[in-house]
Amino acid sequence: MPELVDVSNGRIRLNLHDGQTEIWDAPERFVFMIAGTQGGKTSFGPWWLLREIYGGTQYWPLTDDYWMRGRGGGDYIAATSSYDLFKLKMLPETLNVFEHLCNVGRYYAGDMVMELRDPVTGKFHANRATDPMWGRIILRSATAKAGLESATAKAAWLDEVGQDEFPLSAWEAVIRRLSLNQGRVLGTTTPYNLGWLLQQVVKRAQHGDKNYHVVQFSSTLNPNFPQAEFERARETLPGWKFRMFYMGLFERPAGMIYCDFVDDKRERGGHRVEPFEIPHEWVHYVGIDPGAPNMATWWMAHDIAHDVYYVYRVTMEPKKSTREHAEEFKSYANRLGYNVVLWTVGAKSEEQQRIDFQDYIHNAVEPPIHDVEAGIDRIIGLLRQHRIFFFEDDGTNGMDGLFDEVATYSRELNEEGEATAKIKNKETFHRLDAGRYCVAGTSASYEDAGAMATDGYQLGGRH
Repeated sequence: MPELVDVSNGRIRLNLHDGQTEIWDAPERFVFMIAGTQGGKTSFGPWWLLREIYGGTQYWPLTDDYWMRGRGGGDYIAATSSYDLFKLKMLPETLNVFEHLCNVGRYYAGDMVMELRDPVTGKFHANRATDPMWGRIILRSATAKAGLESATAKAAWLDEVGQDEFPLSAWEAVIRRLSLNQGRVLGTTTPYNLGWLLQQVVKRAQHGDKNYHVVQFSSTLNPNFPQAEFERARETLPGWKFRMFYMGLFERPAGMIYCDFVDDKRERGGHRVEPFEIPHEWVHYVGIDPGAPNMATWWMAHDIAHDVYYVYRVTMEPKKSTREHAEEFKSYANRLGYNVVLWTVGAKSEEQQRIDFQDYIHNAVEPPIHDVEAGIDRIIGLLRQHRIFFFEDDGTNGMDGLFDEVATYSRELNEEGEATAKIKNKETFHRLDAGRYCVAGTSASYEDAGAMATDGYQLGGRH
């Protein structure tokens, strides 16, 4: 079977399989290779980035007339989901292509930056990582958010972008770095969850968005992947795991907590609705997950006549004082004429944060349900009864962040692949925590909600 790279007489040729070829030829700005394990994803990434920088075809070295058909000098990004994967997969592949095979890169390990050779002079310009360079690749993991925010880049290769450790916020950070140059992105990954990659990339491509091109294929499209190993996995793994990890398909993985959420429109049996003007007589509830770096809120309206709830806004606020947060929340509600009957703040242990809010919002209360599992059950019950629906993201209401959390909120699995009681990365789901507090609050206030609305119960505070 041919290897990806063929070196003969000082000339390099890429032997791309069909899935790699489709991505190589795709002209769209955002191209994604979603494939089974060992399908040839990470090994392909550096070559795509090399061509994006210098131009060219499947051959190297390039002839003189190909130089500079790429994006040219400047900053580029190569990021993967975790530092371990960076060390074990992305970095070795990148070094092999840029330093060893093509001799156009020089890596500064301390700064995780690769200098790019000037194709006109044939030289490297820098003596140290902080010196001016013709071009550089900034290599990072998605957990190093500051690194992803530090450049104005011309293109990016993102490996294992579908993992939980590569959050929506990291994807958004990369897009911001590319916006000035309208830079292209290559994403390479195996499916791991039903989060932002499915919702914001794959579905957009399926719906005809001309900026996106997605290729999905199984491990065996790589001619070097053993068919016997593929069949062994089919026979021994749970169906969902085989379809995700060997066929490159999105499946609902074991352990998903809100598996009753149907990611579709209400008229098709789902839980999503187009945003609409909320009737004035409806009452509102807000859940707040307090915390200086991650102040999250969940805003929900109650259609009392039909006993149905609508989540229409979520936020993840930057660092502000409690007073600034409270005044901003009240201003938003008052501007729209929303009658927020309860602001449910924090877990039982977050008493001081709750007291701080009560200085500015007098109907800020402790959730009546303290147990995490009981709060989760309350939301699951509403989902199963189709008594809770969620506005689509309109660019201002933050719902994409919530949908990503819903799709990745899961329990840790044991060695047999069965869900345990422990929630995976529980401390990162601030929007859903705010939702638990909000929905828990309705269980205590439901009977009085109509009276509060009738009596014109308004926002206030102790001043």
